[in-house]
Amino acid sequence: MSLEFSKKLSGHTTPIPGVVLYDLPVHGDNRGWFKENWQREKMVALGLPDFRPVQNNISFNEKAGTTRGIHAEPWDKFISVATGRIFGAWVDLREGPSFGAVFTAELDPSQAIFIPRGVGNAFQTLEDNTAYTYLVNDHWSADAQGQYTFLNLADETAAVSWPIPLDQAELSDKDKAHPRMADVTPMPAKKVLVVGADGQLGKALREQYDGEARVEFAGRGEFDLAREDSFKNRNWKNYSAIVNAAAYTAVDAAESEEGRAAAWAINVTAVANLARTAVEHDLTLVHVSSDYVFDGSRDNHGENEPLTPLGVYGQTKAAGEAVAGVVPRHYIVRTSWVIGEGSNFVRTMASLAGRGIKPAVVNDQTGRLSFTRDIAAFISHLLTTEAAYGTYNFSNDGPVKSWADIAADVYEQVGASRTDVTGVTTAEYFKDKAAAPRPLKSALNLAKAHSTGFDVANADERLTAYLKAENDKA
Repeated sequence: MSLEFSKKLSGHTTPIPGVVLYDLPVHGDNRGWFKENWQREKMVALGLPDFRPVQNNISFNEKAGTTRGIHAEPWDKFISVATGRIFGAWVDLREGPSFGAVFTAELDPSQAIFIPRGVGNAFQTLEDNTAYTYLVNDHWSADAQGQYTFLNLADETAAVSWPIPLDQAELSDKDKAHPRMADVTPMPAKKVLVVGADGQLGKALREQYDGEARVEFAGRGEFDLAREDSFKNRNWKNYSAIVNAAAYTAVDAAESEEGRAAAWAINVTAVANLARTAVEHDLTLVHVSSDYVFDGSRDNHGENEPLTPLGVYGQTKAAGEAVAGVVPRHYIVRTSWVIGEGSNFVRTMASLAGRGIKPAVVNDQTGRLSFTRDIAAFISHLLTTEAAYGTYNFSNDGPVKSWADIAADVYEQVGASRTDVTGVTTAEYFKDKAAAPRPLKSALNLAKAHSTGFDVANADERLTAYLKAENDKA
């Protein structure tokens, strides 16, 4: 079989999700041939995942009929032929609906194929002196052997039509002993780690991912962001993403000497540790930020608005955004006025109403509530749909209101009178009190969140549902 020269670099999808067959331009003359076997810029532009290879392996096979596989390793592979020709067979051995899908093709030096983690790889040489090459994005280690998944070359379910019958081919005893499909344990998906899993958002994320074995939760007791051991004593190769639900949120206390140190430690230094880990291990980092990164001088804050924090808390959240933003695969979810399980403004107002107290509530700070159930669902949506990386504003939708408006809504819905709530300015409310500066306008532009296809729930509807659920608990 003669080698086809000067193909156009192109990719072809296959029946196995994530497996892509590539045509490679090979340039030849009377001396031989030359090709760019791996060219990151061109191939990434074509859609090949930027899988960051770290090791190059070559399998040399002296005789035609040499057959190896079917092996699924816990890393991605970019496979090509250096010399000779092979018949390749690939079987999806990952957990999920495509488990057992098969793709076969003949490869010569003008082709290459990308094989994601967990897809079984096998080949049979069709010519003597064939060299089969692998670029892989993890270093081989003895420890990794236990994470392999294997399938027998003769499995009747996969039913690979080997050009040279297996009883006439050269196989290793190990490959002959691999299990049939019915006995294969599928390779599990990489895990998502949620840190700060005991706070308001962490509890909502636990509910969002309830029953999903691929999501792991760690509160401070299981993963202390301030301890170096938390990052060292974990096999990050088994993870795809970290969701940072941890935060220092004591806005006023952050202005004190002790609070300032704590705010910077949790909102910045810990984020830097997470970002470093994400970069080193090619993980997606989801980081939650706040409307406090703005000074509140604009009516509708967009994602690209310059950061203008007023107080220490806002400054640490802005710094945290800057740190998280260096991770190539990052989602910064910027939210406001968070309401979830635990102490919050809505619960406080409902309690005051139940006790007949008539509060004074600020009426010159405006924004929208963000319910943690929706923040959690949006984070899941970004990860599941693989939305474009970057910063996303997120709150619940609906009319922009003041804190006094929302307090009046709560009073009305729990059976008290709206007029029990008195509106006062921020300056009046905090007169003679030690308090951090606050943005007066916190409404976030939600166009980008909507553009991902996520159904952003109305804040008023969520408030009604929240108060009903609270009442049902009582």
